[in-house]
Amino acid sequence: MSTRPTKDQLAAAQDTTIPDVIAPGLDVLFCGINPGLYSGVLKQHFARPGNRFWPALHAGGFTPRLYKPAEQEQLLDLRLGITNVVARTTARADELTNDELREGGELLAAKVLKYRPEWLAVVGITAYRTAFGFPKARVGPQEHRIDDTHVWVLPNPSGLNAHWTPTGLGEEFGRLRTASRDRRNR
Repeated sequence: MSTRPTKDQLAAAQDTTIPDVIAPGLDVLFCGINPGLYSGVLKQHFARPGNRFWPALHAGGFTPRLYKPAEQEQLLDLRLGITNVVARTTARADELTNDELREGGELLAAKVLKYRPEWLAVVGITAYRTAFGFPKARVGPQEHRIDDTHVWVLPNPSGLNAHWTPTGLGEEFGRLRTASRDRRNR
């Protein structure tokens, strides 16, 4: 789809799902809160124009160039993947209930145990706090692990998250990139 989704297409995408970009043994499995309607229409993660995930991924050193959402499957070649805490699409993340987030955390933990990435990077501190029951968690590496998988919490890259500038997002993604390289080189 080369044009913007229509209002009807966006409405039809409510409560749908999009496939994970995942494989066993990834270096980093990025985990969004849940897909937005724009992503639901296109079946691409972080697809809405203005979402800063793809620029932050590049600025952080994970990709050799700025990827587009339509190129998401190419992340697997870089040992990276994408999933979500909650699979269903919504217009806004605040439409999710705390119960959905907690259930999503359980499903995510099972997915991590199955695919065994080196790092799980949850993109959104509030969702992480609720999904995993760590109300005082902060952005950065967590003491919490899922078996052998290390956990890092990144800021939400939504354009609505004005607390984090594009530069700050890139730096935080870069901190994770450095940590993931360091662990891999041990």
